[in-house]
Amino acid sequence: MVGGWVRSGERVVEGSVLHENAARAASGFESLGIGAGDVVAVYLRNDFAFLEASVAAGLVGAYSTPVNWHYTPQEADYIFTNSGASAIVIHADLYSGVKSAIPANLPVFIVEVPPEICSAYGIDAAHGAVPEGATNWNEWLSGFEPKRDAVADAPGSMIYTSGTTGHPKGVRRMAPTPEQAAASARVISTVMGYGEWFDHPADIVTVATGPMYHSAPNAHGLLAFRLGASVILQPRFDAEELLALIEKYRVTHLHMVPTMFVRLLKLPDEAKRKYDLSSLRFVVHAAAPCPVHVKQAMIEWWGPVIYEYYGGTETAAVVFCTSQEWLAHPGTVGRPLEKAQVRVIDVNGDELERGATGEVVCRISDLADFTYHRDDEKRRDSEKGGLIALGDIGYLDKDGFLYLCDRARDMVISGGVNIYPAEIEAELLKMPGVADCAVFGIPDEEFGEALCAVVQSQPGAQLAETGVRQFLRGHVAGYKVPRLVEFRQELPREDSGKIFKRKLREPYWQDAGRAI
Repeated sequence: MVGGWVRSGERVVEGSVLHENAARAASGFESLGIGAGDVVAVYLRNDFAFLEASVAAGLVGAYSTPVNWHYTPQEADYIFTNSGASAIVIHADLYSGVKSAIPANLPVFIVEVPPEICSAYGIDAAHGAVPEGATNWNEWLSGFEPKRDAVADAPGSMIYTSGTTGHPKGVRRMAPTPEQAAASARVISTVMGYGEWFDHPADIVTVATGPMYHSAPNAHGLLAFRLGASVILQPRFDAEELLALIEKYRVTHLHMVPTMFVRLLKLPDEAKRKYDLSSLRFVVHAAAPCPVHVKQAMIEWWGPVIYEYYGGTETAAVVFCTSQEWLAHPGTVGRPLEKAQVRVIDVNGDELERGATGEVVCRISDLADFTYHRDDEKRRDSEKGGLIALGDIGYLDKDGFLYLCDRARDMVISGGVNIYPAEIEAELLKMPGVADCAVFGIPDEEFGEALCAVVQSQPGAQLAETGVRQFLRGHVAGYKVPRLVEFRQELPREDSGKIFKRKLREPYWQDAGRAI
């Protein structure tokens, strides 16, 4: 279904035009011999070309593989090589940074960086222009007639997801049967809030708030576009700008991460009262545990339009909850969807009783299976008792609602005691003057690991190490108070606002001569 419009900054294009461009690009890909099972690497920020290239790949039966554009040349080289990409579509300024990593003779299509993205990232217009002699994406696709005979079942995106160690893994979903495709549509329509809107997608207006190289924003943005909804591409997340977009364009649906909630709640009260948000119907969040006080405040502000789900690139969403269910079970990420299996197991793989904390394993039985691209062994290792381990620690309550404690790799074991940094971070975010924070484990000769907190202060706030420790002692047990507290003006972040905790943690372990 084609309809709606797509907006980025002051540029707006009818969805039908972008779909036509995608069909032209598909003909171009076919002329290069790209077809079923091949890969098109999409090295772009949220832009019209991201939608065009992703859809075009599917029209010829190829996978689109969005690449994290923060990558170094070495990291990008791994994705290009491991995926076996048959073509790359890339923004001009990003191309200059990773040109050395692109395999020889691989077709590369350069996208001019539009003004709103240049402005958001401080890119000089000349640096965002297509280099002389390079293939301009828009000019190239305009030379082909639109492809009309699309493959029956597009394979979708092959997302690279980081594991606890080693290189990212490409999650490659098998070709679905009609029944599996219907099951997938059921899950996506439930958690994205599009189910009841399928017959009138023109009434949907959404904002792509996070970078679409991530699995969930990718699924959300591409689904809305394919459905025929109107989509606003936010070049870079800005809390007050989002409020202005909601009011101006009567936004109905959003997909967000908890960090965005934190930034919204930090806005001055005047800004929060300034905008009319009454158009919102379905705001879903995922990707990380949301502190209870943060979600409580968001529901009080935006009303019972906030939903939540949990799952992984490998499994899709497996649990889901409404605002009402969350208020009755504060802190939950939801309860199992139809045909979803969710268990909590111990180190031996045995299922734990309700209320006991362990590793979360899950699966939806009627979805198409997946493999890790070129790494079947890791695929086998991810399976435990017939279910898939996503690397999270949590528990199920007596009503079957799932609660997450932390990522397994983030859990700190100090003196034999398990400590979950997410719990400490949630308390720190309540402290006046704290804008954001990250808690993680660092080497300790006596206890194996100790806690370190890195705090970003709000502008003008005067925070001290002793004050942070004193605050936490009133909220968590003494052994959970970080041994080391550091302050930074800015924390390293992904474009979604999510903290690059690995970048904070790595130096401590490297200095100790230990890998993480």
